[in-house]
Amino acid sequence: MKKRDGTGVDGVFDEDEVSAVLRDTFYSGAKAKNGSGKTKKAKKKPDHYDVICISLYKEDLAQLDEMVAKLKKRGHRKISRSALIRFALDQVDIRDFPRAY
Repeated sequence: MKKRDGTGVDGVFDEDEVSAVLRDTFYSGAKAKNGSGKTKKAKKKPDHYDVICISLYKEDLAQLDEMVAKLKKRGHRKISRSALIRFALDQVDIRDFPRAY
C-alpha cells in the first residue's frame, strides 16, 4: 500500500477539481468529441416517430414473423414487423371489433 505524501497524482489534483472536470467533460453529454479533438454538433433527433415497446404472445410473434417471411419471399424486400403492423393498423375497422381482445 502506497502512502499519500503529497507527490504524484494524489497530491496534484484537488478532489473538487477532479469532480468538476468529470462533471463538465465526461458526464455532461452535451458535447461529443471526434478523433480530431473538435466538438461535434449534436444530431437532431427525428420527431416523426417514437420508439416504443409492446408485449406480444409468442404465438402472435411467430405468426407475425411468418407473415413477414412470406412477404419477403413474394418480393417485399423491405418489409419488417413494424411495416406489417402499420399496414394492419391502416386496414382494421374498429366498428366491428370483438370484445374478446
